[in-house]
Amino acid sequence: MEIAVGRGFQVLTLSGSSFHGKSIRKTCVSLKGFNWTSARKGHSLTPCTTLVQAHQRPTWLPGLDPPPHLDGTLAGDFGFDPLGLGEDPESLRWYVQAELVHARFAMAGVAGILLTDLLRVTGIRDLPVWYEAGATKFNFASTTTLLIIQLLLMGFVETKRYMDFLDPGSQAKPGSFFGLEAALEGLEPGYPGGPLLNPLGVGKDIKNAKDWKLKEIKNGRLAMVAMFGIFVQASVTHVGPIDNLIEHLSNPWHKTILQTIAASSS
Repeated sequence: MEIAVGRGFQVLTLSGSSFHGKSIRKTCVSLKGFNWTSARKGHSLTPCTTLVQAHQRPTWLPGLDPPPHLDGTLAGDFGFDPLGLGEDPESLRWYVQAELVHARFAMAGVAGILLTDLLRVTGIRDLPVWYEAGATKFNFASTTTLLIIQLLLMGFVETKRYMDFLDPGSQAKPGSFFGLEAALEGLEPGYPGGPLLNPLGVGKDIKNAKDWKLKEIKNGRLAMVAMFGIFVQASVTHVGPIDNLIEHLSNPWHKTILQTIAASSS
């Protein structure tokens, strides 16, 4: 962005550098029609100034300067940290992993809820609504047995993940996972790989997989918002999301979230 002030001024860019996420360019302003001379005859002076221009970086609020600790290197970094939770580098590193895990669980949860609800509503399968699925009794195992198995399996996986967070790459060393380390080869903390967890080989070059990381975290954040919406609608309407969608489409102008909330509070 070049700046000229008044008539007869010319702005010339001489050099460039960066400082705190902004580009700094030194410019000289020559005044045409004026003769700037020094004490020594024949030498002219050209007044110079320094202009600071912010990078064209997208932020969650246009025009807002992101905090210094969010420099745009993280996937999905749009400068959103109003409480300053990530000012400590170690805390920021942990929050990045926590968001990834929550995002992936949310994506799996939303997909599972919508699929099973669609099968239930269409009558293809006799399934309970999603918020009652936890009370379902199975013939092959009791609820207590299933709970213990889940705690053991999830506890083991989460412990391994936490150990890899503390010491990246430690869980891929030979003998650390019953000889299956090659099948679960991690790309970097938070991004497991191998034929079991990355069968399609997507983003094998994880250091240059910025687009894949950005797509994942964007979809994950959307899924977390969707999951929150599903919780709220189930609490208010006491039906599944597909039932809510069908009711809305039957009368789009009078069956909306506003009318639903107003009817539930009356």
